[in-house]
Amino acid sequence: MTSLSSSFKRKSIQQAWFSNVPADLLAGTVVALALIPEAIAFSLIAGVDPTVGLYASLTMSVTIAFLGGRPGMISAATGAMALLMVELVKNYGLEYLFAATLLTGLLQIGWGFLRVGRQMKYVPRAVLVGFVNALAILIFAAQLPELAVGDEFSLAGAIAYLTSPEGIGVYAMVALGLAIIYLLPRLTKRVPSPLVAIVVITAITMNTAMSLPTVGEKGDLPVSLPGLHLPKISFTWEALNIILPVALTMSAVGLLESFLTASVIDDMTDTHSDKNQEAKGQGLANIVTGFFGGMAGCAMIGQSVINIRSGGRQRLSTLSAGIFLFLFILLARPWVEQIPMAALVAVMIMVSISTFNWASITNLRRMPKSETTVMAVTVLTTVITHNLAIGVIVGIALSSLFFSRKIAKLIQISSRLSADGKERTYHVVGELFFVSVSDFLAAFDFSEHCDRVIVDLTHSHIWDQSAVMAIDKVVLKFRAKGTETKLVGMNEASETLLKRLAVHDKPGTELGAH
Repeated sequence: MTSLSSSFKRKSIQQAWFSNVPADLLAGTVVALALIPEAIAFSLIAGVDPTVGLYASLTMSVTIAFLGGRPGMISAATGAMALLMVELVKNYGLEYLFAATLLTGLLQIGWGFLRVGRQMKYVPRAVLVGFVNALAILIFAAQLPELAVGDEFSLAGAIAYLTSPEGIGVYAMVALGLAIIYLLPRLTKRVPSPLVAIVVITAITMNTAMSLPTVGEKGDLPVSLPGLHLPKISFTWEALNIILPVALTMSAVGLLESFLTASVIDDMTDTHSDKNQEAKGQGLANIVTGFFGGMAGCAMIGQSVINIRSGGRQRLSTLSAGIFLFLFILLARPWVEQIPMAALVAVMIMVSISTFNWASITNLRRMPKSETTVMAVTVLTTVITHNLAIGVIVGIALSSLFFSRKIAKLIQISSRLSADGKERTYHVVGELFFVSVSDFLAAFDFSEHCDRVIVDLTHSHIWDQSAVMAIDKVVLKFRAKGTETKLVGMNEASETLLKRLAVHDKPGTELGAH
């Protein structure tokens, strides 16, 4: 028995780490190169030194490779998390950010043990598609400033930039990069085409007189590996009151983005991920990051898609991305600094194109209008706010509203008068809850004169207090007219809820049995 268990563990380790070595290592190389400018950019968004974002990308990638619940998924410093820490850094400084990162990790571990990953089943497909499409648009939009002078993109600026010598070179290299990315796989798939595009464009610019914006111009790269660093703050209630709101928000947004990214990668690879383990892994990764001078991070859908599209599948691809990131910085610093941003823009445009769910557009006429609306609102909210969490929450809320209305419309109430005209029986079919109570009440004729009213709930279910109050209203109205009222056919759960909340169960009204 022991030998069988050991054999199974060896096979599991072999599958998780060494079943796709060449492709994982090459994919990790591509991801590492793409991580550098993004980590620097996200550091600048958060208002911290680029080193903080690069350290986070190293520690997150390495830690999550061992502890995450989704092989092949990349975690690092992200824009969604960077936006949440701006005010904390601005008002209280970097040390409070490190402390908030640690607390974020602890909270995420707690969410993992509470099995919040199970709640992903409540995220509708339309919301997931909207999330993916919005992310594709944001990834593409983030590349536009590189195609025009200045931090903000404008059509006039892009046209003016295109007519300049530097602009012509940037646009030409982006076009060349996209050509290599999409055409090389027709010849061979042994080497990731994005990596070839980066190498070719860098070689061209280094061996010609072309002067293009480079990775090195984004910020200074670290000169050493991160060391252990304890946050230099006083751990008091006052400090906790400062960092707890930020940590709570970051823990929730980080897990939401990680879970949704895992779901996207699950679909792309036709495999399953452990969302609860992912929550614990993200938490431990953020704790390690906080202790080594990094900012809080989470899963990155853009880099994860790059990894999968480049052939990465197993944990080795995630580990190699983090390791290669710093090998490039420490050992190949002069060459990495010379990588043109145009090469990485081409890669990220490819990512945005491949991430977008084009079927959601081609199948638009065949999709239910409610699902199309949910997807569109999720996309618009996310793009406008630049906050994936807000977009998803709005999408889920709207989807729930549509679902409630659809279920409420399914309620049917018919009635039958006895031969002697003294007894009216109402048959209720469908779910009785806060949305359907209006239709339920409208079905009763309180002006009719008869001795007895029977409400048959055999094919219905009472869900909430609104439903109980509606039944109360029916019973009390008929009682006021001197009509005997009887409720029959309730299942056990409905009867229990009614007995606990109803006010009509008094002399003159009979509560029916099953």
